[in-house]
Amino acid sequence: MRKKVSFKVSDILSFKESLLLWSQQYYEVVWLDSNGHKSKYSSFDGMLAVDALTSIVTDTQNAFEDVRTYQSNAKDWIFGYLSYDLKNDTERLTSGNIDGLNFPELYFFQPKKMIKIEGQMVTFHYLNMVADEIETDFVSINDQNDALTTELEVKSNIHIKLRIFKDDYFRRVSKMLNHIHRGDIYEANFCQEFYAENTQIDPVRTYQKLNSITRAPFATFLKINDKYLLSSSPERYIKKQGNKIISQPIKGTSKRSLNIKEDKLLIKALKSDEKERAENIMIVDLVRNDLSKSALKGSVEVEELCKVYSFDQVHQMISTVTAEVPVTKNPVDIIKETFPMGSMTGAPKVSAMRIIEQLEATKRGLYSGAVGYFTPESDFDFNVVIRSILYNQSAKYVSFSVGSAITAKAIPEKEYEECLLKAKAMRQVLEN
Repeated sequence: MRKKVSFKVSDILSFKESLLLWSQQYYEVVWLDSNGHKSKYSSFDGMLAVDALTSIVTDTQNAFEDVRTYQSNAKDWIFGYLSYDLKNDTERLTSGNIDGLNFPELYFFQPKKMIKIEGQMVTFHYLNMVADEIETDFVSINDQNDALTTELEVKSNIHIKLRIFKDDYFRRVSKMLNHIHRGDIYEANFCQEFYAENTQIDPVRTYQKLNSITRAPFATFLKINDKYLLSSSPERYIKKQGNKIISQPIKGTSKRSLNIKEDKLLIKALKSDEKERAENIMIVDLVRNDLSKSALKGSVEVEELCKVYSFDQVHQMISTVTAEVPVTKNPVDIIKETFPMGSMTGAPKVSAMRIIEQLEATKRGLYSGAVGYFTPESDFDFNVVIRSILYNQSAKYVSFSVGSAITAKAIPEKEYEECLLKAKAMRQVLEN
């Protein structure tokens, strides 16, 4: 059982920063921030989970069955992540590319302490064993203000390297185009890694700097012992609310302009871009098919198709696909039947994943996986891990990856430019 105590906080932005600093005393941390984005499916402004009572960590073998058992037995809030390479548990696939990060394939934990922010109300959801710490913790979090600085300092002596150089990128994309022209696939998301070795960063300051630049609706700070995810994701993978499931794939990206008139023209151009719309519609069809595996017959709907949303750094084309599921449907099975998310794979899905593995140079791991939570009522919400920095503190290895959708109309030079646009915020933060 959890004890709930609520407090009203006048300065929520400062409280969020203090809360994240306070959380660093724990080995397990998941912080989710909607950054004030008002979505009809948003249920909180921020949520923190820390200090594991129980946890599960696995490789890909029987991973979904293991987490299914864990979630069913917990009957409580659990937070964690699913790596992209859990594809090997859902299909006959393998992962053999370079992995400098060495994150576990799956990690979930049941937090002793959970704190939810809605408007100016901050509610502590503590397990009974630590319930008497609520008042003390609230005071301690507010005391963290003394540790805050007005200027976020991030080390700037980081040298970012490319796993794939430009000519090699063009060669690999050309091979993917050959697969498309042969009819092996219609579309695939091709990704490349940027990385730094023998590097140390301040994870909290780096995340805060990244978040201040992007203010994304599915921002995440995750810490599991010595491994960190600092994410400015704009994309929802899948959410379950009652018997309704929602997926919001992104396909289609445009830069922003400080000139208002030019920025409006960029939105208009993205809305009417045939290639970008075709990419988005292909993935919508894939997501509809994925959701139909779990859905009640005839309940899959496209609520929004190719709608352009504006974020601080980019414009994005987003679609919203919904469905209804039977009340008896296990929540983990819904995820297994739709994982990995279509926007990060391609169509047909299995063929695209097989070709992606052959042509990419790096194991994706948590990148293009998902972070989120299950509620005691078996609802859930997971983002797509993109626009994210990954950090293995012990290995002193920092990594971020970006990708773009390759279709028959793809021009390798333009795809490369799109990757650099998506990499901009992460590189700016790390290289200062």
